[in-house]
Amino acid sequence: MNDASQGATLVGRQVPDFSAASTAGEFVLSRQAGRILVLYFYPKDNTPGCTTESRDFAAAHRAFEAAGAAVIGVSRDTIASHERFAQKFELPFVLISDPDEALCGLFGVMKMKNMYGKAVRGIERSTFLIDARGVVRREWRGVKVPGHVDEVLQAVQALARPA
Repeated sequence: MNDASQGATLVGRQVPDFSAASTAGEFVLSRQAGRILVLYFYPKDNTPGCTTESRDFAAAHRAFEAAGAAVIGVSRDTIASHERFAQKFELPFVLISDPDEALCGLFGVMKMKNMYGKAVRGIERSTFLIDARGVVRREWRGVKVPGHVDEVLQAVQALARPA
């Protein structure tokens, strides 16, 4: 999986091992082997849509854990910002800081957006469901927050069910 070009699907592709700074110290993908991961990319801590999405994932945290999945949030914010955000909203999961956009590039989530009539480059709200072997099984791009977490949880539960 090289840097994903905008819009290219990653479903069925192996995620290469990576490490990144997180609110729980250094996050290393290979240390998560055998576990389902929900990696959600969001534009910015403490903004309305991102706060709602993060709080929705927090509210469903036990259900994700019961299905054998870990939820991980990713944005370009600093670790200090993530720590304040996680504490303020009692987020029970890891937040990864990606200031150099290495993960954003790997998953192809950077795009030009219109903010108050100005073109700005930012993260397109996106979520990736990664199976216990490190393969992307589902992806949601251009996410609309209402109902999203429920849809992701259903996909996790379906993936976790024995065939």
